Amino acid sequence: MSSAAEPATQAAAPVLGGGRPRSGRGWRIVAALAVTQTIGYGVLYYAFSVFLTPMAADLHAGGAQIAAALTGSILIAALCAPLVGRLLDARGGRGLMTAGSVIGALAVLAWSRVENLAQLYAVFAAIGIASAMVLYESAFAVIVSWFDGPGNGRANALLALTVVAGFASTIFLPLTGLLVDVYGWRTALVVLAVIYGAAAIPLHALVVRRPAHTGRQAATTHERARIVKDATRARPFWLLVVAFTANGGAVAVMAVLLITYLIHLGHSPVLAATLAGLLGVLSVTGRLLTTGLQRRLPAALIAAAIFTLQGVAAALFPLAGRTVPGAIGCVLGFGLGFGIASITLPHLLLRRYGSSAYASLSGRIAAFSVADKALAPLGAVALAQAAGYTWVMAAVAVACAVAALALVAYHRV
Repeated sequence: MSSAAEPATQAAAPVLGGGRPRSGRGWRIVAALAVTQTIGYGVLYYAFSVFLTPMAADLHAGGAQIAAALTGSILIAALCAPLVGRLLDARGGRGLMTAGSVIGALAVLAWSRVENLAQLYAVFAAIGIASAMVLYESAFAVIVSWFDGPGNGRANALLALTVVAGFASTIFLPLTGLLVDVYGWRTALVVLAVIYGAAAIPLHALVVRRPAHTGRQAATTHERARIVKDATRARPFWLLVVAFTANGGAVAVMAVLLITYLIHLGHSPVLAATLAGLLGVLSVTGRLLTTGLQRRLPAALIAAAIFTLQGVAAALFPLAGRTVPGAIGCVLGFGLGFGIASITLPHLLLRRYGSSAYASLSGRIAAFSVADKALAPLGAVALAQAAGYTWVMAAVAVACAVAALALVAYHRV
């Protein structure tokens, strides 16, 4: 990143407060958000895969029709992201995340009572709105407002949050499966709704706070609008959009199709599931590695290098993936970059634009990247059916290369 470009931009984006959490409350908020993000992703996102088959049987619908509900939910979350970002910058996260928790808990309860596809889609529209209000983008904005100065506090806070929340699937997939086996899918949803509401609503309402800025005044609505306007008119912002949208789509495709592709290559379902399970562990490893390197090297170039490694792994998959060592190597290479976008993007936005309009800018990028995460797997499935999985891996490799090149260009601006 060009050091010459930063001072002028940061002068237009005043940084609020110091870099140390006020009276330790910042780390209490991180702990609370780590809990709510873990449960939120577990209930509002990951649990869906467990319910897909029993719902399809009960609602007399095809798997694709059921899965479309989750796709629609993600797209609605993407559409809501810019507005949510503006509200977070203007009012903070307490009221918004509390309201989102209430909507999410009620929507999951309503999900347990659906009788047809129309009701299911309506429920998941509400879940999409709730997800935009309570998941990573909102949690990151709250943390940024508390750890908004120089030093490693913010990086460590974001790392702590994502490391804990990274175990959401590890916890909630088996838990949901157990609940469905014991109680059936409808009662299992009631239990999950109670778990989510009992944890998220009070933690967001009672722990999340907006810091009382001292010394420097918070940016006005007009100032934030000017920062966003200036940013979105310039090339660096759109390079970030390209980079994180392309990589987000590539990661989503691998998350959805990896098990199917490994079985297609001739591996057993057990081995395929085991290798896919490594992605969660590798995402934590990648985040730890990236955070450590960011203290010594430019964050954009670190992410570009890891995205390049992902592209190489995807390109080699059709050739090397038929053997067990080759498949392990490709999964390891791709998995190291599985979670780094979530901690790299905040770092880059804050370095260039400051914290005053962070949530607004993050929300605008999320509108593209989250939508791509919803649509890319559908396109990949269609491509696999039309041309084969080799072309899917080629497309993933190209997307990773585009993301890497965009970040290199961003660093040079």
